[in-house]
Amino acid sequence: MIQGSRTARTLLGAVLLVAGLASSASAQPARASVIRLSLNGVVDPFVADYLRNGIEGADNAEGVLLTIDTPGGLDSSMREIVKAIQASPTPVVCYVAPEGARAASAGAFILMACHVAAMAPATNVGASTPVGIGGVTLSDKIEEDAAAYMRSLAEQRGRNAELASTFVTESKSITAQEALDGDVIDLIADSERALLAEVDGTVVETVDGGTATLATAGASIQDVDMTPGAGFLHDLFDPNLAFIFFWFGLALIVLELIVPGHVFSGTIGTILLLTAVASFGLLPVRLIGIALLVASVVFFVVELKVPGLGIWSAAGIASLVLGGLFLFDPSGGVRVSPFTIVPVAAFMALFFGFVVAKALAMRHLPPAQGPEAVVGREGVVLAGGLDPEGVVRVAAEEWKARSAGGSIPDGSRIRVTRLDGLVLTVEQLGSEHAPTGGVLPARGGN
Repeated sequence: MIQGSRTARTLLGAVLLVAGLASSASAQPARASVIRLSLNGVVDPFVADYLRNGIEGADNAEGVLLTIDTPGGLDSSMREIVKAIQASPTPVVCYVAPEGARAASAGAFILMACHVAAMAPATNVGASTPVGIGGVTLSDKIEEDAAAYMRSLAEQRGRNAELASTFVTESKSITAQEALDGDVIDLIADSERALLAEVDGTVVETVDGGTATLATAGASIQDVDMTPGAGFLHDLFDPNLAFIFFWFGLALIVLELIVPGHVFSGTIGTILLLTAVASFGLLPVRLIGIALLVASVVFFVVELKVPGLGIWSAAGIASLVLGGLFLFDPSGGVRVSPFTIVPVAAFMALFFGFVVAKALAMRHLPPAQGPEAVVGREGVVLAGGLDPEGVVRVAAEEWKARSAGGSIPDGSRIRVTRLDGLVLTVEQLGSEHAPTGGVLPARGGN
């Protein structure tokens, strides 16, 4: 009886212990989380949709960590991202990183709109003057509108509006330390973890005058990536790809023009060229670069038409290299890599020197069939003769033929004067064209 009582008490204690542990576990708060989004490359509609959806879906997170490394992009896409940040009840912490990154042009507007603006060492921000597709600054009205928008974003977050406006009015770009000293950003952090630890406990103003306190120290980071399809389309707007697509597209279209019949090359060239032009609308492209790339194609074509010592080919290669180097405005941090320019130049020299040259040579070869292949050729009338129709042998093939004037005996030499469908019109050759061998007309007598 005593033993049974002890067993019962042991079981009861175990049950209470398990229940207490479960209760303690359920009472312990879940670990805070931060949603991490990335703005890499140009600001286009695909990245705008991705960032807007990521910010709107972060209601249950302590904050959104948005890393930025962009040369800029579309004004409309930038404003869509800014509106999503301004309307977010969840604080958005922007971080220009890693070292060497920049928040240029549209990226500077996005950085100014964030609840917390931070930069890594050796990064820069600015150069936000609106430019057109030729690299030309747009009208004063557009520039003033952009400057006012920049000032309004800086004032909303309590930052130095005057310095921020020089990003637009003077196309000014400053380092992370200069931005911190000028009260354009809130802090410089060496890493994401250091940033989250430093902003922990910061109170920020959110939508409709509300406030939120960041609790980000030790928070788990959850990555939200772009969908594969959107990521692929976003990656197409790359300065290296824009350079490659523009030149290849132009070269393929020229190939279609000088060697007609290659519909495939013309279609692919058009698609590549349109994709490059779309990229140029998002990047600080310069007309001098486009002009040099067009000139390089012209020089290669001239070399094909007027072959010589290779002077035109050398001019084409030089124009191609210079066109790649001057295609984009470097003040925005956009350029074509030399490791892209050199292989493209070498490949194009081989392409025009061999592929296009061979295509042009084939263009001047006589056709394998058709009127040009048989008209003017000589042959012989086969058994039965032409009266006025019959069969002849021309170019080692037998043809149905019709005499142009009177009957022609078999074995006679003839010349083709016309081709109608598969029927030849022929004329008899004189004695001076008589064959020295082969089938001769039958002779009678001794």
